[in-house]
Amino acid sequence: MFGSDGDRPVGGVRRLPVVVGAAAAVTFGLCVPGASADVRYEPGAPGLGDPYFPDLGNGGYDVARYHLKTAYDPATDHLTGTTTITATATQNLSRFNLDLFELNVRSVRVNGHKAAFARTGERELEITPRRGLRKSRPFTVVVRYDGVPRTLGGPIVFDLPYGFLHTPDGATVVSEPNAASTWFPSNDNPRDKALFTIETTVPKGLKAISNGHLVKRWTAGGKETFRWREDRPMTTYLATVSIGRFNVSTTTTPKGVPQLDAVDPAVASDPDALQTPEWTTRATDRLADYFGPYPFTSSGSIIENNSVPPLNIENALETQTRPTYQKHPIEKGVVHEMSHQWFGNSVSPGRWKDVWLNEGYALWTEKYWAEKHGGPSAQEAFEQIYADPPPMPPGRPAFWDVVTADPGRDQMFHRSIYFRGGMALQALRHRIGDDLFMKLTRTWLDEHKYGNGTTEEYEALAERVSGQDLGAFFTTWLHSTGKPPAWW
Repeated sequence: MFGSDGDRPVGGVRRLPVVVGAAAAVTFGLCVPGASADVRYEPGAPGLGDPYFPDLGNGGYDVARYHLKTAYDPATDHLTGTTTITATATQNLSRFNLDLFELNVRSVRVNGHKAAFARTGERELEITPRRGLRKSRPFTVVVRYDGVPRTLGGPIVFDLPYGFLHTPDGATVVSEPNAASTWFPSNDNPRDKALFTIETTVPKGLKAISNGHLVKRWTAGGKETFRWREDRPMTTYLATVSIGRFNVSTTTTPKGVPQLDAVDPAVASDPDALQTPEWTTRATDRLADYFGPYPFTSSGSIIENNSVPPLNIENALETQTRPTYQKHPIEKGVVHEMSHQWFGNSVSPGRWKDVWLNEGYALWTEKYWAEKHGGPSAQEAFEQIYADPPPMPPGRPAFWDVVTADPGRDQMFHRSIYFRGGMALQALRHRIGDDLFMKLTRTWLDEHKYGNGTTEEYEALAERVSGQDLGAFFTTWLHSTGKPPAWW
């Protein structure tokens, strides 16, 4: 932003399935109509127990694909949707949950049959299929729903609105960390990645821009439908759709990556907006030289005009393959969001407290990019930050008072996570040397590609690659408050 257990093939790529179990579910077996008498079925857990969002995500199954069909009318802010989920049961399921926030559920079908459903808690859609779902077998869920998606707010994302944003001429979605369920039912936890097809119908004259490749577009009844497909695993918070009157351009990077850029006409004449496709092309290919091949099959950008009342948003999100900018970005902002395609999108956090691995690496990449393109070295840049940290907004903890590897839910995007996280990486580079640091970085990306990673796994890999005991180093930089002693 702004910036596993085991492998199995899904859609021709490696996925790390979500780790689930019945430990958090009801502890007794159930007799399910139509099931064999010797098979015990139990409910899937209603949450995956993330320390910051314990109720997000659900146990008992692993999603392979989402197919979202939505229609949105900006005149009424009303959304209608049908989401089809293809999943595999990881236990014998008597019932299971999806995450869906406030929208009206009209019907649920499991494997083609009507299923009972109930709303429990703020986001839980509890589904009871006609027959029990056997472990290791695939199943499909179809949910029909509608309503006005609610925009979220609060302290998590800089006290700004996020999620489903109602824009002057349409809408845009920036879901990190917990807003995917505001517009589609899902297993809303980064550990359950899936493939996506996103199909959006809008009034004629508007466009709907999403992740991946535009595979079909058609007009009927005065409306236009856009079907997009993302063919690499994606976590739910990175799924997006932006609806508006965009100028769209397409190209291919010199390394052969298809690129699509969509710009709101209100900012299309701004020099920075005009430069964004070029900066995106450059970052897509040049970052691949640093970190290994670009991990997806398309690239691009979505530039909104949301830095006007009533939204006044000037942030960005690394929505997979096509970052969303709430106003025209500058080059380092493009580099930041494009670096997230490796750090955060290909390798996603195992828990939300590991988000420094996303943001610290993205901030470090900004400084490394400047170092490689005629600016000050990353070392010089971080020495300056060490001496004079950025000021904190009112009401936020001081820069050195946040634990980088466990900042707490409401501080997970605190500026220290970005700047101290990046500084910690530069300190590690200084400690083990440039060659080993880049080997560590590329090994991390390769070993966790299309999966997830935790702070503990990163620390263990750093010690393995460097051959050094780095326990005290990581305690100082990642697990403690206070200003560390200078490392130079």
